[in-house]
Amino acid sequence: MRFEVLLTEDAARDLEEIHDYINEHDESVKADTVLERLESALESLATTPGRGSYPKELLALGIREYRQTFFKPYRMIYRIGGRRVYVYLIADGRRDMQTLLARRLFGT
Repeated sequence: MRFEVLLTEDAARDLEEIHDYINEHDESVKADTVLERLESALESLATTPGRGSYPKELLALGIREYRQTFFKPYRMIYRIGGRRVYVYLIADGRRDMQTLLARRLFGT
């Protein structure tokens, strides 16, 4: 069974901002490589979205609706709905994920 992987506007912007940041502070080749690896990790969700773990910040609240996959240090937070995978957040896992998840997923 194949799933359609959809990025929210915020997640698409996350990808662009990650690429731009690396491009500005490092080599453009590295920025392109990181972008390709993130896109590859996202594409893999089309075949195996259920393999992702539950984000610990959400588990602590009893929320099991979202999952995550990694291309370290980046975390990609998503939800499976029918035959679709909705990606909500792509962020450096060293950030304050509790606040970031609350703002992005719950609008707080």
